[in-house]
Order: sequence, then structure tokens, then C-alpha cells
Amino acid sequence: MKIKQIIPINGPMPIRDPYIMGVHHYDIYPKGNGNMGPSEDISDRRIGNDFDSTKKWRMYHGEKVPGFPHHPHRCFEICSIVDEGFADHFDSKGSKGRYGDGDIQLMSAGAGVLHSEMFPLIYDDKENPLRLFQIWINLPSGSKLTPPDYKMIWKENVPTKSFEDADGNSVRIRVVMGEYEGVKAVDPLPNSWAADPAHHMGIALVDLDPNASFTLPEVSESLSRFVLFYDGEGEIQVDDASVRVNHLLDLYGNQSITFKNGTAKSKILILEGEPINEPVAAYGPFVMNTQLELQEAFAEYRRTEFGGWPWGDTEMDLVNEKNAGRFASYSFGEVIDRPEN
Repeated sequence: MKIKQIIPINGPMPIRDPYIMGVHHYDIYPKGNGNMGPSEDISDRRIGNDFDSTKKWRMYHGEKVPGFPHHPHRCFEICSIVDEGFADHFDSKGSKGRYGDGDIQLMSAGAGVLHSEMFPLIYDDKENPLRLFQIWINLPSGSKLTPPDYKMIWKENVPTKSFEDADGNSVRIRVVMGEYEGVKAVDPLPNSWAADPAHHMGIALVDLDPNASFTLPEVSESLSRFVLFYDGEGEIQVDDASVRVNHLLDLYGNQSITFKNGTAKSKILILEGEPINEPVAAYGPFVMNTQLELQEAFAEYRRTEFGGWPWGDTEMDLVNEKNAGRFASYSFGEVIDRPEN
């Protein structure tokens, strides 16, 4: 048997060390209202805390624009993949930007940072679907208090390979971390657990055409390995199990395992890595090693607010201009990065 368990997902994914949390947001937002909010009535929403999974879309903690206004993080790394739609980023280190439609953001909270992530509805003439993966990766104790860091990987620069399986069916893989099918990811953040290849960190998105097969090789007995079947119709075959969409596979890392797609296109997310094997004391946005460190982290935040928030407090201060395009700005605009067209 190569599968530990198969878990239906309707909320955060039950992943483990070196991962802290993983979520898959898919919201079919309506047309925009001209101010990057939804054109539909939101009076029935739980404004400021809208997470109703029975709805086609959510406002989350936003009141006018969907998203998450500024909040703190400390001592872990965040990998955000916006596969559809757009996200606006602002942080207390002077960075801001807009990314989406396949872009990836890596952010290390390190010793402490405030950031916001809002989902501007920039199209007023059509729906604004958003598909976002946000994956929290722990930092080892020696890296927890390093300076916060932030990096964009534009979709044009995401290492990608398209190939045919043995039967001539097409497979496409985008490598976010690690190496798959001979394709290496771009360099991770310097203090990331992924910076050491011996940690076997791997994050990848795989698109399978009908009847296509894809194999993950054996790595190690200690490897944490998860695969989320997040988009498609019908089922995929994994070992001797048939798996439906929105299910997470918890797999053994010391065995190769093949995914055989059904008769419709399917998409899977791979998350794997060696555990850090350190104690975890986590509460909300802080991930420490001990309860004392956790108490100290909250005390420091109350005292310093990790340098404070420089961008303004209204939601419209947390979104870029409607026609800003995709960009990243660092050090309060001293460095501007835009994807190559």
C-alpha cells in the first residue's frame, strides 16, 4: 500500500512538518463594481469575517474589497500561488505589488512583518474568478529571527515542462520548489528550509490531459508527501484507489507512485519535504518553538508592531490602482520589478 489516507477537503489541508498550513481558495467573484469590489449585494454577508463555504465566493476579512487587510506574521515562510485572478500585496518593509494568473510570491516573515493581501476585482464587464493556494512552511529555529524577505516569481519565469507519457498523453508541470522531471525551481529565499537540497522540498502544479499518467519517484522514508486533486471531473487512479476532486492524498515518501488520469483534464498540487523535527508552538500568525517564545512574540508585537504600518488604514489604501498591472515594488519604490512581456 502506497497511500496512508485519502482526506476530503473543505477548508485547510491537514498537512504536517515541514508545513504548518495549506489552503486552496477558489472563488468565482462576480463583475466588479468599478471600485474593485463585487457588484452583487453583500448585505447578507458576515462582513469582516465571511468564510461561508456554501457560497460561490467570499469577502474573507474585507468589507469592500475581498481579502485580508494588514495583519502580522512571524517565524515561518509563505508560498502564495495565484493561478487565476489577482492579489494585491502590501507589507511593513515597504514592499507592494500585484500578481496573478500564474504568478508566485515567496515571503519569509522571519523576525516579524505586517502584510495585507487583497483580491481586487479589476474586471467590470466579466466575472473575476480567483484561485489561490497559500502554503505556510515552517522555519527551523536557527532561521526564525532572520530579516523578513519577499520575492516574486512571475509566471513567465516559473520553470515549466510539457511532455508526453508512455502512451502519448500530455502532462504539464510547473515547479515552484525542488526538482521534478529534470526541471529545477528558481532559487528559494536564502533562509528557507528549501535552500538545502537535502531537505527534499517540493511544490509543483501538474496538469494532466485525459488518460495521462505521472509518476512521483521514491525519495525517503521520512519524507512528508501530499497531493491535492483540486480541479477536474471524474476521478484519478492512484495505486489501487480511485480519488475524486477536492481530496488530499497522504502518501509514503519512500515509494514511487503513479497517477493515472480519467477521461477529463485534471490538476494536482504536490507538497513534499523532509520534516524539521523541532517542537512547534503556534497560535494564529506566529509559529515558534516554545510557549515562552510564543508569549514573547505577542509581547514584542504589542510593543513594536514590527515597525508599524506605513500604508494607511482604509481598504482602498491596500489595493493598487485598478489598471496598475502586474508589478512588485520594493523599499518604498526604490526598486520596481515587472514581468517581461
